[in-house]
Amino acid sequence: MSIKVYIDQGHNPRDFNTGAEGNGLYEQDITYDIGIRLYNLMRSNPNFEVRLSRPTEDTVLGTTNSTSLTERVRRANEWGADIFLSLHTNAAQNSNANGSEALIYSTSSTTANGLATDILEEMTALTGLRNRGVIERPGLYVLRRTAMPAVLVEMGFITNASDAYLMATEPQLFAEGIYRGFLKYYNL
Repeated sequence: MSIKVYIDQGHNPRDFNTGAEGNGLYEQDITYDIGIRLYNLMRSNPNFEVRLSRPTEDTVLGTTNSTSLTERVRRANEWGADIFLSLHTNAAQNSNANGSEALIYSTSSTTANGLATDILEEMTALTGLRNRGVIERPGLYVLRRTAMPAVLVEMGFITNASDAYLMATEPQLFAEGIYRGFLKYYNL
């Protein structure tokens, strides 16, 4: 039986619920690209069944910020996903802030915590970015309202020149690292 993974490419391409900007880049473009690459890696493995929140570059979910989040969670819940994975880029006022981190609802969720840990270890091993660790964020809608374990990956800081450059020029490294994290967690 395959593991059903819902890949949520954070944010919309335009209008509302758009993501962070930095170094001439847009979060929603980076998350879309890396999400498609991860989707292609995972769907080539019969152990996974995968769906995307944004199957096309122009896909807009919801009609407001809140309904965009609601729609992503609703689709994953109705499909009966085993894992909800949300891809994001981080942003900070301090342009020196760098590295990757994963957000989960609670560290008491052994699946979310274990998967997040493995994703970060594999992704940072490939990208060379600093591993900032797994952080509890129970207030985030996509972590709180999913019916399955959820991991939100902040792949790097779009506001940091070197993180942003790496995400823009080597997106396959991030997709491959996340994919390897899944393989490691599920012993595949």
